Amino acid sequence: MSEWLALAIAMLAAGAVVVAVVLLRHRRAGADEDTDETPDVIEYMTMMIGVVYAIVLGLAIAGVWEARGVAQDDVFREAQSLHEVSERAQIYPVEFRDQVRADVDAYVSYVVDVEWTYMRENGEISDRGTELLEKLRTDVATRPPASDLEAQAYQPIMDRISIADDARNARGQNAGPTMPGVVWFGLIVGAVVTVGMVFALQIRRSTRELLLAGAFSALIAFLLFLIWDFDDPFGRSVSVTTQTFTDLFPHLGGGSG
Repeated sequence: MSEWLALAIAMLAAGAVVVAVVLLRHRRAGADEDTDETPDVIEYMTMMIGVVYAIVLGLAIAGVWEARGVAQDDVFREAQSLHEVSERAQIYPVEFRDQVRADVDAYVSYVVDVEWTYMRENGEISDRGTELLEKLRTDVATRPPASDLEAQAYQPIMDRISIADDARNARGQNAGPTMPGVVWFGLIVGAVVTVGMVFALQIRRSTRELLLAGAFSALIAFLLFLIWDFDDPFGRSVSVTTQTFTDLFPHLGGGSG
């Protein structure tokens, strides 16, 4: 089942449950129950709960969106740094230049074709990817510069490799869900309380009121799904992809994201 189909089912189910509860409550209501007026204190509390929960939802959405943006920036830094290493290697003799570019291509190919899937499934980066990046660092670091031009290029290339390594580690830290479980507990409990306050308003079974109650609960379900989808920057439908790598290294082809 796709995530969007699951979302559609969840939204329909949320709306259907609220409508069903309203209809059931109306059927069981006593003949002398007054449903025309709602105490002012209940209306005030419902409004306050709705406002507080809306703020919490907004902060949660902003938080997961920012985390996704940071993850995207880390991927760009990693790919751009490796691209710079590959381009700057042209100052070396052909044999060593080809070796450096082969190291970069091997690492990028592994990240795009293998590690991205591994990261989605396990919530961490792989040891093999670390080994491939370390091989690139070792090959560059252990070759003494043979000319002034190579000596001038040595440190910038090492700096780019360090940036790629730092970005890789950041990518590993952002793999998997980023929101603490206690926040999810608060979001879910808040959703139940907020939707539950709809029943305290003594809504009747008119078409307009039922549609509004159903749409409100479906909206809550959609926003919770949106937070859940953004919560894992690399593992769900709206996730960071390998597009940056494939754009900067088009000769490698392939790609898992």
